[in-house]
Amino acid sequence: MKRLVFWITGAVCLFSACGLSGQTAPASTSSTPSAEQTFGGPGRAWLQHVRIAAWSLTPQNADTIVSQAEADGVYGIEVDNDIPGRYESLIHPEEKLEAIRRAAAAAHAHHNKAYVYIAGTECITANGDGPHTVAKEHPDWLQRKIDGQPAVFGNKAAFWIRKGEEDVWVSPYAPDWRKLYMQRIRQIAATGIDGIYIDIPYWMTHFTGWEDSWASFDDATVAAFRRETGLDARHDVHLGDFSDPAFRKWVDFRIRTITDFLIEIRANATQVNPNISIIPEIFPGIEESAPRVGSDVYQLYAHVDAIAHEYEFGEGEDHTAASRTPFDWMMYQAGIRSFRAFAGDRSTWILNYSWDGAPHVQPHDAMLNLAMSELMAGANFWDAKGHVMSGSNDPPTRREIFHWIAAHDHTFFDTRTPLGNVGVYFSDTTRNYGPKDFVAAYRGVILYLLENHIQFQIVTPRTLSSFHGPTLVLPDVRFISDEESAAFHTFAQSGRLVLTGKPDEKLQDIAGAIRLPDSPERAYLDAASSHFDGERPADASSALQKAIDNHFDISIEAPRTVVGHVARVNNKTYVYFANFTGLQAGVNATPTPQTEVSVLVPSSLGTKMHVLPFMGSESEITGRKQGDDVRFTLPAVQRGTVVWLER
Repeated sequence: MKRLVFWITGAVCLFSACGLSGQTAPASTSSTPSAEQTFGGPGRAWLQHVRIAAWSLTPQNADTIVSQAEADGVYGIEVDNDIPGRYESLIHPEEKLEAIRRAAAAAHAHHNKAYVYIAGTECITANGDGPHTVAKEHPDWLQRKIDGQPAVFGNKAAFWIRKGEEDVWVSPYAPDWRKLYMQRIRQIAATGIDGIYIDIPYWMTHFTGWEDSWASFDDATVAAFRRETGLDARHDVHLGDFSDPAFRKWVDFRIRTITDFLIEIRANATQVNPNISIIPEIFPGIEESAPRVGSDVYQLYAHVDAIAHEYEFGEGEDHTAASRTPFDWMMYQAGIRSFRAFAGDRSTWILNYSWDGAPHVQPHDAMLNLAMSELMAGANFWDAKGHVMSGSNDPPTRREIFHWIAAHDHTFFDTRTPLGNVGVYFSDTTRNYGPKDFVAAYRGVILYLLENHIQFQIVTPRTLSSFHGPTLVLPDVRFISDEESAAFHTFAQSGRLVLTGKPDEKLQDIAGAIRLPDSPERAYLDAASSHFDGERPADASSALQKAIDNHFDISIEAPRTVVGHVARVNNKTYVYFANFTGLQAGVNATPTPQTEVSVLVPSSLGTKMHVLPFMGSESEITGRKQGDDVRFTLPAVQRGTVVWLER
């Protein structure tokens, strides 16, 4: 999401580097990065520990930004200085490049990190009525609908487009633009900045009137699709028809295009600066919008250093934390847990919005809820003022949150491995080819597990071979590869495979698999979404409970509006609790404290438990023996609490 304030340069000459080749990094730059530099390693450890805030960068304010960040407990400073997203600086970048150098130097002098915002496939010209705009000078760059309409917009299309500006969306296949874009990437990397933050690299399908366009049908994109598939995208594809094999190829092609674009950005940047990080900002999560805009975070995580998710959930008009119901918060947890499963050893940042003027909710309370929910699910917190990227709804509250997080950094940001005997399979291909049915089934299973405090791991095609739990649930998984099929058949020989909905025909012959054709998880989800405080269908609960047959040596007793995530951190057992009891959208943002939350663990884990309330201080409690186990009854859980055991 764009911020409201941009800085436009008036410089007039190009760097000599502009003559470098465009679509691959130049051979004369630095040597091949080491394995540690490639992904992870000490050079990128900072990505796991960020406490994020953003500022608009000018040539004069780098030192001021860094000083403010230090006072506020910010670690990992986003500076807004969009070179390729502004036509003037795409052509004349020098002044902005110098500002980025100053920001990097100032951050490093204070032992901080800084990364710079740039646009992905969007480009804005300040004077849209003038003769020198992208649309007027480079019409061949533009994305287009199937009828040829170009992706050109004015200020009514989005709040970040000012009156008089021309906003266009560029095809990733426009060769001259892509060459110039990669030149700018290399120049930015050479400034010494720690990261490049790429905002929404999408196909234009999210402005009004473009949602069902499945763009782009510009000549360059259509030609690329024909080279790859032999198909004419304008005539051979039935748009929006997921049963059409040609449309599925179009979906795959569009996702692969955006993924390859980011791979190329990273290759160019790291050839100049091996330690630089690439962080795309993506708003689609696990839902249908991912194949629609072409940015699939499951695919992207393998090729970038972190992802900043502009992930919203809820039915309120402003989609902020202040407008969420307990059901919305549960779905938010499901989304973040999914991102963490996709990420592997990469970092998950959440750029989200706590408050946008809700009259009956205080910004302080909404900010605390947002921070708590993200930390407990394993993500890094970034809240901004309103629906932009910079500022804060309440700076003292942000400062308080950041300093508390910093004091407990290892608790939240050291490597966290979810524990649990149940696996839930996220099928990226099924989501892309049948998003409505799959997402409902997938969410239904996760909601059941969250509400019933059954510990689980989210399994993906990348992690399927390493999952060794006794139960694996495939929620309406309709499209799998031969490799996945072989892995599922192997798993079923010793494990409990649960199939719901209408599974892929490759799964029909698995002996011993448990089949739930009536999709009880959807009935469970529907009941929760319509009335979260109501009863769940007994047949759905019974069918899921019987199919999953969970046996795990750590059990939690708590209301279903309290979530408990069990994980291994530094060889210790942790439970991260989030309390959503009593929250009312737009009315009440203070959870009802829960006094009857307990954890039952094997006595081998110890009889002492450390307790850290969200925004509070650590204490220690003693459990009571219960057979071969020990039960710990927690102090009242307010918003959230972390507990851990030591032998």
